[in-house]
Amino acid sequence: MPDLIADLDSAQRWLDEALENWSVEIGAQQGNVILGQDDVDKLRDVRADLGAFVSDGDWGHGMPLFPSAAVAARVVAGGRVLLDPRGEGARRISSIVLIEAFTAQRLDLWRRLKMCRNERCGLCFYDRSRNNSGVWHNAPMCGNAINLRASRARKRQSQSGSTEHAPQSKEAGANS
Repeated sequence: MPDLIADLDSAQRWLDEALENWSVEIGAQQGNVILGQDDVDKLRDVRADLGAFVSDGDWGHGMPLFPSAAVAARVVAGGRVLLDPRGEGARRISSIVLIEAFTAQRLDLWRRLKMCRNERCGLCFYDRSRNNSGVWHNAPMCGNAINLRASRARKRQSQSGSTEHAPQSKEAGANS
């Protein structure tokens, strides 16, 4: 998979699309966030922090998840409280991620956010399976690769075991 935040141009394209999708999801238009070169490294840090938080389930023993994130709460018509991200660049993205993590936990959706079990992949994904049993972000791509490697390892084990262990087991049986 290509790294969508490998450089400033690809990170900005990813962010523009992600913010557009997020605006649709929350039903409120979000302003554009313009990234600077130093934001790309910070976004990678946000991604790493989020990955650690998802895979560990417990973040840094009391350390703040995104220390630079700032969120403001406001009450709107009907008495609804909305959380608004603050800051610019990567700081604003950290704020959005923090809002979404809070919302997902409150709605009991957080448990469905998982890390792909294919160690070579490392993507986070939302498990849409009925019983929350998904383990790969893409079963045909990551699951098949894992299962194929495991199958080949078992095959090698049984081939080496049948030639090396077969005579030993006969001798052991004869001595009993």
